[in-house]
Amino acid sequence: MDAVGDLFEEIIMCEQRYHGEGYKEGFAEGNHVGESEGKQYGAIYGAQAGSEIGCYLGFASTWRLLLSSGNDDHQRRKIKALDLLIKMIQNSSLEDPTNYNLQEEITKIRGKVKQVCSMLNIQPDFKISFDGAGLPFE
Repeated sequence: MDAVGDLFEEIIMCEQRYHGEGYKEGFAEGNHVGESEGKQYGAIYGAQAGSEIGCYLGFASTWRLLLSSGNDDHQRRKIKALDLLIKMIQNSSLEDPTNYNLQEEITKIRGKVKQVCSMLNIQPDFKISFDGAGLPFE
C-alpha cells in the first residue's frame, strides 16, 4: 500500500511541482531578457547623453576661442560663464554609469548652457533628436 500511496501523492503534488518549476524557469528567463533589454537601453541612452554633452563642450570651446579677452565687463562675464560651463563638463563624472547624480549633473549643465546662450544672444533649439542626428542649433 505504500507504493500506491506514493503514486497518489506524486499525482496530487505534480501540479504544485510543475507550478514551482515553471516559476523558476520563467523567473530565470525574465531575468535574462530584462538584463539584455537594460544593457540595450543603457547603451542607447548613454550614446545620446554623450552626444549631447559633447555637443555642449564643442559649442562652449568654440565660443571661448571666438571671444577675445578684453576690458569690456560684458565680455569678461561671457568668458567666465563659458569657462565655468567647460569646467562643469570636464569635472562631471559622466563616464561612471553607477553615478546616482548623473541626471542632476546633466540638468545643471543644460541650465548653464541656456544661461550662456542667453548671454551670447543665441536662440538654439534644444530638442534632442533620437534618430542619431544630434542637437540641432537652428
